[in-house]
Amino acid sequence: METVTQRPHASTAAAASVVYYRSENTVYKRILVAIDGSETSLLALDAALQIAREADAELQPVYIIDAPLMAYDAPGYDPSILRDALTKDGTRVTNAALEKMHLQKTRGVARIAEVDLYGDGIAQRLLVAADELKADLVVMGTHGRRGFQRLLLGSVAERFVRMATCPVLLVPAPHPGALDTAAPAAAKSIEHPV
Repeated sequence: METVTQRPHASTAAAASVVYYRSENTVYKRILVAIDGSETSLLALDAALQIAREADAELQPVYIIDAPLMAYDAPGYDPSILRDALTKDGTRVTNAALEKMHLQKTRGVARIAEVDLYGDGIAQRLLVAADELKADLVVMGTHGRRGFQRLLLGSVAERFVRMATCPVLLVPAPHPGALDTAAPAAAKSIEHPV
């Protein structure tokens, strides 16, 4: 049997649902969640917290610092200013995640990692963090960009999924204009034979 669980998430701007698949034999012991302070990453954190609580798993929120290379090459500009600002933001975001974890009695530690200036990108750095944690599951938000915007901006989530060595749960961004609704008292569960 495979359980399909739909979890509604309410946000101030819109509502989104997260669907994840879990077979009866699936055991998550270590879950990594990518966070950056965006609404989508907060939804991913909420989903990861719920799964971690249900599985009694360790949760590791990870914030990746990615300072643009051009900041290091600009004449007269001190790149440590940008790096310090990104580190401060990472500390704020990871502390907020740790507070949520504490309130929900979820164990784990947060981590701030930095991309290699001339090498890897965010997706590659997340992969390294997942490998170091020996993650059983990675949870991350996705903005759901399409067409030309996706071509220009790319997708960290898409790049990560292509390289991932463990299951990945992608949490979609809320649909623009969706009504803010309160989450129903219970999540819907549907069992399907495999």
